[in-house]
Amino acid sequence: MSRYLLSEKKMTDFKKYDTFIDQNLDASLAELSRLAAQPSVGAQKWGLDECAALVGEMLAKRGFRVEVIPTEGAPVVFAERKGMSDKTLLFYNHYDVQPPEPLELWETPPFEPSLRDGKLYARGVSDDKGHITSRLHALDAFLAADGELPCNIKFVIEGEEETSSVHLHDFILANKDKLAADACIWEFGGVDHREVPMQYLGLRGICYVELSVETASTDLHSGTGGSIMENAAWRLVWALNSLKGPDEKVRIPGFYDDVKPPSERDRQLFAALPEVAEVYKKQYGVKKFIKGLSGGVELRLAEVFEPTCTICGLTSGYQGPGSKTVQPAKASAKVDFRLVPDQHPQDILKKLRAHLDAEGFADVQVEFLGGEPPARTDPDDPFIKIVVDSASEVFGQPMEIVPMVGGSGPNHPFVHDLGLPVATAGLGYPDTRAHAPNENIRVDLYVKHAKHMARVIKEFAK
Repeated sequence: MSRYLLSEKKMTDFKKYDTFIDQNLDASLAELSRLAAQPSVGAQKWGLDECAALVGEMLAKRGFRVEVIPTEGAPVVFAERKGMSDKTLLFYNHYDVQPPEPLELWETPPFEPSLRDGKLYARGVSDDKGHITSRLHALDAFLAADGELPCNIKFVIEGEEETSSVHLHDFILANKDKLAADACIWEFGGVDHREVPMQYLGLRGICYVELSVETASTDLHSGTGGSIMENAAWRLVWALNSLKGPDEKVRIPGFYDDVKPPSERDRQLFAALPEVAEVYKKQYGVKKFIKGLSGGVELRLAEVFEPTCTICGLTSGYQGPGSKTVQPAKASAKVDFRLVPDQHPQDILKKLRAHLDAEGFADVQVEFLGGEPPARTDPDDPFIKIVVDSASEVFGQPMEIVPMVGGSGPNHPFVHDLGLPVATAGLGYPDTRAHAPNENIRVDLYVKHAKHMARVIKEFAK
């Protein structure tokens, strides 16, 4: 048993904090509703300055020293408040949200929070505004009961997470002293389909590009140009076909050179997790997996430790109803490469350009839309044990550890530049619908996250 597991005596120490969290829940949800009602759509640059100011106001009223720091994109909110211990815990969150479209699929307007059936619905309520206010709710419990915080607390809350955190890395490099801490709590987390809290220890990287080609100054009559002029759509299809084969292997030379295979410890951790094959088939409506995968540890490992090349969208020519005999002059595709340790987006970008040139596609343009390297935290780090074991009293069991997940995020500079162990914890659940219509949180998980954070902070301070 971990030396960080809460003893029975320690558990009783949290009664005053739990009581505050329960009794003041309505006020915290009202604060979340106010935050969620403020649009802050990163892709549309809608309301970002206003939302940053609101987040800064929320932190300032709790005695934090707050700076709203401009970047070349959205401002970053930095806040810090001293505590009783010299230890410093950094929280990373983001205030930007995904576009709410398609609006017609929302049961209630996306920026008019609605509480019904034990759930709060609004765009950004889970990703990531609910995490911000639930964590503040835990801090309020300390301030109300003790008058001060158990340790030093810092927040870095950005406004470009949903658009690849383009300026965050430079911000961190320029503010390493300001952001210095002993550990970091990441923006997300939650329970799985069994209601078991999960600890995700790493994120894959990403290299997101748009490929485009133009073969003429205008679309052509297909009867005029089809036999004698290049078709932009075919040029792009052939270029895309050169990137990956039917065996699902990426054909870019050197693409796999820096791939670090999973360790035996990774295999052990995944082997301890439940089978997901049938869950995925039911959830996503698929009948089989690629590469002959059927389930078990190998499916889990492939899901996160194999890099990808994914066509995310294709655009060319006429796509309306009926027929239009046209030869497209332009074609484009959005492609993402999910990267694993120790791949780097800039290296993949160079190899992609070199590959296209070598294959005769020098005319295919590559626009880099964003990216970040992968990063992981050691599963046996003492801070991870604190976060994992502190969940026991709140959720009925410690968190289960997942070595890495398939998604991406800006954790690399926190792990490698700030040198911090990064733990995930949150209020998500499988039907939270982040990025989709009717995004929501469950109020019971909102409360549990606040109580979990209170325990993490108190134990970390020791």
